Amino acid sequence: QVQLVESGGGSVQAGGSLRLSCAASAYIYSVACMGWFRQAPGKEREGVAAIRIGYGTTYYTNSVKGRFTISQDNAKNMVSLQMINLELDDTAIYYCAAATSRTMSCGTWSVYNVWGQGTQVTVSS
Repeated sequence: QVQLVESGGGSVQAGGSLRLSCAASAYIYSVACMGWFRQAPGKEREGVAAIRIGYGTTYYTNSVKGRFTISQDNAKNMVSLQMINLELDDTAIYYCAAATSRTMSCGTWSVYNVWGQGTQVTVSS
């Protein structure tokens, strides 16, 4: 089974930018979808962004549209999440995830079955 390792988290002031990366241990085309989720203190984990591997179709939750961009780097077996105009509410642990099912939409957040360990993103005023 593919393993995922996130990097790029950190602390930033509101309005700033961060780029998260997720490296997959296996060929990226071995999964159907890759995505990013986040969990803020006291809140449930939520899907943030996803991409259909090989097709490039992207999905975003409403609160990040226009600010976050997910992309894939086939040569590096990696998916990235570029985050701009960060807001205080973006503070959370961000998890990279993959979905092996090819029958569901990548925007169906419940389809993800492989998870990374998470990386902290803290946005301060």
